[in-house]
Amino acid sequence: MNKDNINGNNTVADNNESSIHDFDFSLICEYFSSIKRQGPGSDDVTRKALGMVGDLGEEAVIVDLGCGCGSQTVQLALNTKARVKALDLFPLFIEKTMEKCRAEGVGDRVEGVVGDMGNLPFEKESIDVIWSEGAIYNIGFEHGINLWHDYLKTGGWIAVSEASWLRDDHPEEITRFWTDAYPEIDYIYNKVEQMRKAGYKDVGTFVLPEECWTLNFYEPQKEAQRLFLQRHPDNSTAMDLVDNMRREAEMYSRYHDYYGYVFYIGRKN
Repeated sequence: MNKDNINGNNTVADNNESSIHDFDFSLICEYFSSIKRQGPGSDDVTRKALGMVGDLGEEAVIVDLGCGCGSQTVQLALNTKARVKALDLFPLFIEKTMEKCRAEGVGDRVEGVVGDMGNLPFEKESIDVIWSEGAIYNIGFEHGINLWHDYLKTGGWIAVSEASWLRDDHPEEITRFWTDAYPEIDYIYNKVEQMRKAGYKDVGTFVLPEECWTLNFYEPQKEAQRLFLQRHPDNSTAMDLVDNMRREAEMYSRYHDYYGYVFYIGRKN
């Protein structure tokens, strides 16, 4: 997951500012584990994307890559009869995912897996659905959709959310911000073409609503940041991490018309 790897969100800024990738993973894990979502999203969005995937019976297997603390994992289990395998690099996120699944009564159909989305511990052609919300950028969108293709059964589905340009007149400041954070950010039509070239058909897309960023991701961080800084009052790295996330929220507030997360859903040929 990302959280850069954190299932989260890409975070960087001007040349004089740090990237989230520069921070200690233990601090990143602590910070993001304190909030419900590690990136923009919502239960409604997960269900909407799931509705674009074919029927999944009891024998189907969904793999949620970069699951974070499992908000979408729970929805995958609640809204299908499939078995779900939730993978993340951070053991703490897997623990929290399984706690949520047990609390919702679906723990018996969910398996937590500590692992690397770039080196999947699954058999080829064994998965019915590969799911990844806000996490594929950790290995790159184009690389990820090609790599994961071999793990899907013929006719299997891929569903990922990915940072994308929504307009072609984006100002220089936000262009520089995202180019530094994630050079693969691109227009929706280019992402769709990459999926088709990777061997996926019936590609559908939709843009995540703004509240997935504001109400569900940035707003909850305000209290989390206060508590995080209380726990690390003299830690300059912790302060830099918080400053970095505040900077990201500011950029979204100013430039949200120009970019967003887009769900991409396709079927293996």
